[in-house]
Amino acid sequence: MNPRITGIALMTASMAVFTSLDTAAKHVTHDLPPVVAVFGRYAVAFLISAAVLMRAGGPALLITRHPGLQIFRGVLLMVSTILNFVAMMHLQLAQTSAIFFTIPLWVCALSVPILGEQVGWRRWAAVVAGFLGVLVIMRPGSDSFHWAMLLSIASSFCGAVYNIATRKVGGHDRTETSLFYVSFVGALAAAAPLPLFWQMPVGVQWLLLGFMGVAGALGHLMLIQAHRLAPASALAPFLYTQIVWMIAAGYIFFGDIPDIWTLAGAAMVVVSGLVVFAREAAGGRLREVPAATD
Repeated sequence: MNPRITGIALMTASMAVFTSLDTAAKHVTHDLPPVVAVFGRYAVAFLISAAVLMRAGGPALLITRHPGLQIFRGVLLMVSTILNFVAMMHLQLAQTSAIFFTIPLWVCALSVPILGEQVGWRRWAAVVAGFLGVLVIMRPGSDSFHWAMLLSIASSFCGAVYNIATRKVGGHDRTETSLFYVSFVGALAAAAPLPLFWQMPVGVQWLLLGFMGVAGALGHLMLIQAHRLAPASALAPFLYTQIVWMIAAGYIFFGDIPDIWTLAGAAMVVVSGLVVFAREAAGGRLREVPAATD
């Protein structure tokens, strides 16, 4: 099969895998504290990433040129995950995913002060339009507004900073090294508040926690392989297939039907993200698709 097509298939499949993770998280946090769910997700992912690292090169891959940045990445992604899990307790999957997909817009805006990149007026216009789309989804001041939407925004912001930090380490550390540290640090960070919130999982909850960890590790590995097989410009549009998966999962498992405002706002976010991707690809700046995932 053509490597580009395989990469696109892996990208699309990874979005389905991450949707299954979020669906399981929304279900399990009905009964378990979000901190317990996050710890279970990262603890299992740590075991898997450790096995991947040992198979790829062993203890030598534990060496990183950016230990502080690797720790920072792990904490950022864990915080992004717990914010997203809490938001999903109160919002539809379609709403959290639409807001979460502002990550490429945040990355574009933050690349100016953090990375010193130049952003032209077309990309700035797309960023503004995308955040207007978020306002359409949220509708502050209306009965449809929920405070948990602010957590989704905070989650996407943390995800964007995580992506920028990943760019910094990507040129020096192996992918397996970065995957290991983000799972290891995430598990440690999630374990810190456990004594305050611990509740013993029972029955199917153990299975769901294990599934979430496997889905998280598998989804990241699929993303890595997709970027090895296909250019980011070809993969970028398929990042947004997750919104379709999320709408379907929300309806099938929770009976949620997004309203017209959510769909309209999501469309604005998607189009804005695609414009940003297109402009970065045209300028040769698009090396990988910014996608912080749970």
